[in-house]
Amino acid sequence: MKKQWRGNETMPKQRLEAFTDAIFAIIITVMVLELHAPESGALSALWGLRHIFTIYLVSFLILAVYWNNHHHLFQIVRSIDGAVLWANTFFILFVSLFPFATAWVGENHVDSYGPEMLFGVIIFLMDAMFFVLIRTLIHADGTNPEIRKLVGQGYNKPYISMAGNLVAILLAFVWPPLTIIVDVLLLALWVLPERRIERHVTRTR
Repeated sequence: MKKQWRGNETMPKQRLEAFTDAIFAIIITVMVLELHAPESGALSALWGLRHIFTIYLVSFLILAVYWNNHHHLFQIVRSIDGAVLWANTFFILFVSLFPFATAWVGENHVDSYGPEMLFGVIIFLMDAMFFVLIRTLIHADGTNPEIRKLVGQGYNKPYISMAGNLVAILLAFVWPPLTIIVDVLLLALWVLPERRIERHVTRTR
């Protein structure tokens, strides 16, 4: 008799989490390798790199926030399936574009709106795929009532964030740095991990 598909028995979530953690670590490493020391030994030479350092720090913070929320999301997951794997893969795809967008913004911080718009588009796509990931997890983990209660109906963070991302992208036509500024402000929605998830995990330990 063919063994029935039963989530964790066939496709443990730990493999997906470990793979995602490794990708985030690699992406952050790639970004820091893009920071090149100035040719001059004078401390004043560092001032010329201020825009590059600033966008690196912004990108590092954004990636840290996304990783934190990904980690907390999977704390309440019991089962995954192929759709979850694909949603997570496309989420990682857009995350992997961060080093390129970060480098482009750092080198062309006010010359044109293209770099900032690309930066904003990548964040919007990351948010969109994170939302898709949540929906596929809810479907895959259908016997888990907690995931529906914690990130199901009434969970509005992704909608607010995506709407704000679209506004940020358009603001690049007004003044390119506004895109980065608005995207950083939107992180306030996600900086603190979901408190309901934390309370649930604490209660069930």
